[in-house]
Amino acid sequence: MAGSSELPPRREFSPSMRVDLLISDWKAALPAEVPEEARERQLYGQAWEAYREGDHGFGLWCWHECDRLTNNLAGNVREVTRVLGSGRYFGFSHRKMLALEVPIERIYRPRKGDMSTPRPDAFVLPHYQVLCVYFAQASAGDPKAKALLEIALGELEDRRRADPYLRHFETFRDLWNRTSAAPPAGAPAPAPTPPSPRAPRPARGRGAP
Repeated sequence: MAGSSELPPRREFSPSMRVDLLISDWKAALPAEVPEEARERQLYGQAWEAYREGDHGFGLWCWHECDRLTNNLAGNVREVTRVLGSGRYFGFSHRKMLALEVPIERIYRPRKGDMSTPRPDAFVLPHYQVLCVYFAQASAGDPKAKALLEIALGELEDRRRADPYLRHFETFRDLWNRTSAAPPAGAPAPAPTPPSPRAPRPARGRGAP
């Protein structure tokens, strides 16, 4: 995935309620005559800058917004980058960092029929982002995340057709596995294995066949 590979150090990690309130305020402040595409670019740009300044809660919003546009633009990453602005595509390195940071005990996952509202400190994430968080933390050795991932993956096939964002989780999982299997950058190449010495052939007599 394209995008700046420089990861901003975390200063804070705003929960979803704070991020959503600020995004709503920024959206309301945009002049009505601004075209839709320009509105999206300005709004994403404000959230991107907040993320780059160290509030990783805005990174979660940028991640999902990037995937929403990708779905709307038929997977054309070049078009998504044009809308968002050069260097602002939310790439895999950013997703991986955030997925490892989200406190899974503060993820709000309502059960069917649950009428409760999320706590102010909760992270309210789309299902596919929750899968990415579980997968990343399970891969890092967290047993609770592993158990939650196994439960969530049991519902994957049932939800595949109904949820167009699941393919973004599968891409995340594939990139994670691919980069985890690759040797670290700058690592020396393994030395070639010398050929095994050949056993000496028995001497053949002058009259041997």
